[in-house]
Amino acid sequence: MRFCVLTFGCRANQADSCDVEQQLRANGGAPSAAEAADVVIVNTCTVTAAADQAARTAIRRIARLNPGARIVVTGCYATRNPSEVALLPGVSALVPNSAKAAILEFERAGTSWSDGARSVNSPVRQAAGSPVAFPMSPGDRGRTAYPLKVQTGCDEQCAYCIVPSTRGASASRPALEVVGDVRRAAGAGYKELWVSGVHLGSYGRDLSPATSLVELLHALDAAAAGSDVTFRLSSLEPMDCGDELVECLAASRRFLPHVHLPLQHASDRMLEAMRRPYTRDRFDAAIDLLRRRLPDAALGTDLIAGFPGETPRDFDEQADHLRSSALTHVHVFPYSDRPGTAASRMAGKVTATEIRRRATALRAIADDLNRAFVGRQVGRERDALTLHDGTVALTDNYIKVAIPRGRPRNERVRVRIESVNPVRGKIVGGKQ
Repeated sequence: MRFCVLTFGCRANQADSCDVEQQLRANGGAPSAAEAADVVIVNTCTVTAAADQAARTAIRRIARLNPGARIVVTGCYATRNPSEVALLPGVSALVPNSAKAAILEFERAGTSWSDGARSVNSPVRQAAGSPVAFPMSPGDRGRTAYPLKVQTGCDEQCAYCIVPSTRGASASRPALEVVGDVRRAAGAGYKELWVSGVHLGSYGRDLSPATSLVELLHALDAAAAGSDVTFRLSSLEPMDCGDELVECLAASRRFLPHVHLPLQHASDRMLEAMRRPYTRDRFDAAIDLLRRRLPDAALGTDLIAGFPGETPRDFDEQADHLRSSALTHVHVFPYSDRPGTAASRMAGKVTATEIRRRATALRAIADDLNRAFVGRQVGRERDALTLHDGTVALTDNYIKVAIPRGRPRNERVRVRIESVNPVRGKIVGGKQ
């Protein structure tokens, strides 16, 4: 069987797709381009209307170019609106997130999962489980770093977010399972692992006995002893980024200096309307702590432009805060109604034209911050990992640097950053 897995959305989705790929390989499947595959699995996102549209476009394209393919649709869009997805051409099976771990069974049966058998909102731990075999290595499907999924689901109730209804309650993988994955990934040649979760900072609260993300990070540090494996954290919520966690990151070179803390808005009035469980001051305190302990770290965030009720004054507050921040990477999301969320029912909707204008303005500020960050790194040497065909290296602090040809993918190098536009560097040494 030839298969193709197409992934949209977050790193948790990327980790899910990696698990699915391993299942298929372990059962004799061979990866293929979508146009030539017998089975195409589309792992969807539904965080915005644009994400839904991207999935629909991809499914229609596959059905047109490869009409004989069995198209299996899973992920958050398939979970949120299965009836809409089922009407798309070529779709032979729908698998919600709660059953994603058993996707191979549903592909074989060519049927959809019955919601009556298990609620799609139930926390299903096997969805984050590990295959017995490890049939992947760096470079497979263009992936150099390995997405290490440790948690799924979310117990928060942010007004704009549909994820709790598509991913279910927070569910953590036992540390021993995660450590086993680390050792298998290291044995397969992976040098960088992304520690991923939907609400990563909640890791361990649902386990018995309860544990924490900090305890897991200590276990990962120990598990990687004797190897050159490093870890990069995916998104952390501001309220989960306290002194103990930051000290853990700063104490070990295995944890790369790159932290992403979604702010969503710099106005406390907007944060309250969004039902975010922190204030701007709490976010700023976390950023200040990270900058003190990790001076050259990449510090990223997410911002929403045009949330219902956002006034010009709120937007100005958002823009002014961003300009003066210590952030280095910013993802700007134009607000998009998600049916079923509290925000979709709110008054004071901002026009689409104004949302686009505000998003464009925020992105311009973000670009300036990123250029300034990279500019401060010019002349400095950073540890890095080669990507793709070896002509790009990703530094420990998350800067993609063009380097001369001659290096294979997945090699540790030392890079001196030499220019900003374009970002270019020189190899000054190998593994440190």
